[in-house]
Amino acid sequence: MIRRFLAAALTVPLLGACTIMAGSAGDAPDRTNIVFVLTDDLSMNLVPYMPHVRALAKAGTTFANYTVTDSLCCPSRSSIFTGKFPHDTGVFTNRGRDGGYATFNRRGNPASTFATDLQKAGYRTAMMGKYLNGYQPTDMTVPPGWTEWDVAGNAYAEYNYNLLENNQVKHYGKAPGDYLTDVVSGKASAFITASVAAKKPFLVEVATFAPHGPYTPAARDKSAFPGLTAPRTAAYDTLPSAAPAWLAAREPLTDAEKKAIDRDFRKRAQAVQSVDRMIGSLQQTLDKAGVADRTVVVFSSDNGYHMGEHRLNPGKQTAFDTDVHVPLVMAGPGVRAGATVTQPAENIDLRATFADLAGLGTPAGVDGRSLRPFLTGRPPATWRSAALVEHHGPDTDPSDPDYPAKNSGNPPTYTAIRTPDYTYVEYADGAKEYYDHRTDPDQLHNTAAQLPESEAAAMHRTLTTLVACHRAC
Repeated sequence: MIRRFLAAALTVPLLGACTIMAGSAGDAPDRTNIVFVLTDDLSMNLVPYMPHVRALAKAGTTFANYTVTDSLCCPSRSSIFTGKFPHDTGVFTNRGRDGGYATFNRRGNPASTFATDLQKAGYRTAMMGKYLNGYQPTDMTVPPGWTEWDVAGNAYAEYNYNLLENNQVKHYGKAPGDYLTDVVSGKASAFITASVAAKKPFLVEVATFAPHGPYTPAARDKSAFPGLTAPRTAAYDTLPSAAPAWLAAREPLTDAEKKAIDRDFRKRAQAVQSVDRMIGSLQQTLDKAGVADRTVVVFSSDNGYHMGEHRLNPGKQTAFDTDVHVPLVMAGPGVRAGATVTQPAENIDLRATFADLAGLGTPAGVDGRSLRPFLTGRPPATWRSAALVEHHGPDTDPSDPDYPAKNSGNPPTYTAIRTPDYTYVEYADGAKEYYDHRTDPDQLHNTAAQLPESEAAAMHRTLTTLVACHRAC
């Protein structure tokens, strides 16, 4: 028997009962639908290989300074669901007492997410693909807030996986039609069609495992981009000056490492082709169903990925822009076309944004704020000046699918702030980093030791204020 959490008993009340601003709970024609495509480990340098994403940006708004709360899957996804920093979700890692699906549950997070917000307001909601690290379909558990649940566990290879499809576990094998991104694409289209037929507003999150390692492309994409190599930016195979201890001893990349990085980058570019096609397919479904003009499509990633930058083999978890600065694009009714927002946005803002798009009040207790004013071209009078990053490390669990490979970077615990102008990092061991984005966009010159005392003190105050923030940060 499937175990569904009791949403009514667990869900945190929303401010002002989340008063609906347009239409009744069942009045689908007056409600904004949301299609949220969340990728896994997709870095900014893959967007050029995704024509539908680029078209989405042309038709909508891009957030140029969108930062994740941690460059690691489970903490970032926990922040997206709840609208809260890791210091409020309690999820800092992928496993163990301070991370993973088990910690997310133990802290009561499933009771209050963007899914519970919208379902209570009459939306049909769907979660498809990847949920949280540690979740297994055989647990037979569907969290509160979800009308449709088609979620996998360890499906990074894209084949030979299980999906919990509401109340039934189904196995998918090695056939071309079992490729996971294609499977969830088809299910998302069917969910949209069914929701329109039911005359209900809807939110669907399609969370791909692509392009996470082992970077498996669909069969039809295995020969794409022959000869493609990883970008050779100024940071490629170059240590920053005054590098922190965890990085300072890294030797130059070997020829074998460079060859492997090029191969893997090419596979990642191939793997995102199925994601890009899915976006186009979902847009066609929206057009065919007659709801494209009242549906906002959102594209993003849970974190970025480095591949040779700063002499690091492929990985994440650092505070470098390769890892924490990811795409966020939104397009749809009321969204400015071809616009770019430069103010700092963060993944904690998505829950409040989805609630706002649905005509609801701001959910109670969230750290994020709605991005909708930026979408409409009427930015709020006051806004944050910096985004917070919180990381617990080093990762010592070899069973973690994100366990750093040799020389891929495994930093100790740190907190950081990222602004359009700089990144400032404080490590638990006392080390500090400061990179000026205006003069050093590749983050090669750590000038923390040269900062005037007053500037360093001001950044430290901003950092500690955000670490202590618990609402509307």
